Amino acid sequence: MPSLTLDTPELAQQYDQVSDLQYEHGQFLLAGLQLKPGNALLDIGCGTGRLAELAARHHVGQSGRVVGVDPLPLRIELAAARTLPQLSFAVARGEDLSAFADGSFDAVLLNSVYHWLPDKAAVLNEAFRVLRPGGRIAISSASRERPHDIQRILAKVLADAGLGRGQVGGSTPYRVTHAELATQLETAGFLVDEIRLRRFADHFPNVEAVLAFSNASSFGNFLGDYLPDVRARLQAALRGTLEALATPSGVLLHRNLHFALARKPA
Repeated sequence: MPSLTLDTPELAQQYDQVSDLQYEHGQFLLAGLQLKPGNALLDIGCGTGRLAELAARHHVGQSGRVVGVDPLPLRIELAAARTLPQLSFAVARGEDLSAFADGSFDAVLLNSVYHWLPDKAAVLNEAFRVLRPGGRIAISSASRERPHDIQRILAKVLADAGLGRGQVGGSTPYRVTHAELATQLETAGFLVDEIRLRRFADHFPNVEAVLAFSNASSFGNFLGDYLPDVRARLQAALRGTLEALATPSGVLLHRNLHFALARKPA
């Protein structure tokens, strides 16, 4: 299970600088939610708050409300520097949203966080509870049936080292299939409107940028379940594999994400 204690101020700051990938595809979720001025949005796993700030500025407006929650205090500390009257942040886990009353939000967002959640039922049940009747939920999650390129590369590095595992070194460990995501939403009481797979091409300027993104986006869990000397050897092997893929223009890797839109019955 990923640890929430491995984050550092450096990783949090680095994530704020390299999270363009999540920020960009999170905008697909905001578009799908069809937010209106005056709406209230809960962003679960908001990180440093970039997407929440965008929603507050351009989707719900000054008459609306956006609340971002994340279990990592260092990232909430950075998010709290985004000062808008309609925007607030708190340290909280998606499994426990008891700070919020039933039916207090028009929409719930989980952008690139679902694949980090081992207890998805608890999170979906809480999201269902805090949504008003007719409220919408939007989720993006790494695909289990179509792994990211970095996951396939890392799986080979681990296998070559005799360390092959079902979970790939702290990289989006709780991915879901299309069918699993649909079933999980329906079991929680949601009506599923759409689930689609999107493929993204990510251009990194160099190998170090790939590793920096992997470390920061996993809040210290990337290869974090190995002893330091083993982790160092694995990182060296991974760096060598990525360097073999690099071109003068950088490193091209692909990600595959499920995007789901569902709603609470009116």
